[in-house]
Amino acid sequence: MSIDRSQVDHAAELARLELSDDERERLRGELGQILQAFEALNTLDTEHIPPTAQVIPLGNVERDDVVAGSLPLDAVLDNAPRVEDGQIRVPPVLDES
Repeated sequence: MSIDRSQVDHAAELARLELSDDERERLRGELGQILQAFEALNTLDTEHIPPTAQVIPLGNVERDDVVAGSLPLDAVLDNAPRVEDGQIRVPPVLDES
């Protein structure tokens, strides 16, 4: 399948690409080859193949919950820029009026 220059210009516009005349001609040939490769897929018998959005089976990767110790409070508060009454003091987020 051949692609004309207007189709290359349209694809370049959609992709927000500025192409020189040489680039347009090169891409015209490359896009034509890509479409020929996809046309070859039309020769395959897919009548008994169910449609799918995912060709590779998916599975969740999970880990076991393991109870582990946390940092001591003193170590956490040592890294805080401002501490007040054993808590980290942060600037107010909401208007207090």
